[in-house]
Amino acid sequence: MVEWTDFERATIVDIFSKMQYEVVGPAALARCLVVYPWTQRYFGNFGNLYNAAAISGNPMVAKHGTTILHGLDRAVKNMDDIKATYAELSVLHSEKLHVDPDNFKLLSDCLTIVVAAQLGKDFTGEVQAAFQKFLAVVVSALGRQYH
Repeated sequence: MVEWTDFERATIVDIFSKMQYEVVGPAALARCLVVYPWTQRYFGNFGNLYNAAAISGNPMVAKHGTTILHGLDRAVKNMDDIKATYAELSVLHSEKLHVDPDNFKLLSDCLTIVVAAQLGKDFTGEVQAAFQKFLAVVVSALGRQYH
């Protein structure tokens, strides 16, 4: 089990309370698909993903990006048992969708960049450390079926 400090818990809750899901989620997923184009193979049914403009303007990318952030809400509300919280989602992504677990880390890096841009100077080193610890726990929980 992961140990969370009071600061880390408060920081994670604060970040998500300020987050514009319909902006941050689509921006993070679009960034991931542009920067790491091999991740596009999981989104073949999303239509035109031929360039950055097409990806950023794709409504299916936007919808799934928002869905991802709402999925992270579950972890925020269950920080003491993130592994169990994502057990079913982990199986779906590993066994049915065959998503390479490294892609969750790539997406978490893109999400960190987008959140940093949104929060600006409030995204201090301490805030980033708490946010990245949270995302690392989520990534580990989602990718655990592969190990």
